[in-house]
Amino acid sequence: MADVNRGNRPLSPHLQIYRPQLTSITSILTRITGNALLVGAILVVWWFLAAASGPEYFAFADGIITSWLGDLVMFGSVWALWYHALAGVRHLIWDTGRGLELPVAMKLGWAAIIGSVVLTILTVIVI
Repeated sequence: MADVNRGNRPLSPHLQIYRPQLTSITSILTRITGNALLVGAILVVWWFLAAASGPEYFAFADGIITSWLGDLVMFGSVWALWYHALAGVRHLIWDTGRGLELPVAMKLGWAAIIGSVVLTILTVIVI
């Protein structure tokens, strides 16, 4: 088999060399928020199952979800929902072949980040 790594050099840029860009950060955030949404959905399903199980167990689950930690998790879930949705719209735009130029991609990235924060605050104010 041929020696693929000729010399003592890395096979690809690592974090000490590679400078993260907005597009890479938003891509990573899209993956993280997708997983965070799963955790938030599991908590909501648990809360519904506790409501169906009886008043004692529901009081326990409701106490956890309405605690400061539960409120923080639900606030993060709302932000993750908005960010993931806006990043999905950005990807749909890219799927049409538009917005792939670097300045437009940067504007779409900032729009997803800032838009998700604004929409999260509006959601919390309304609810």
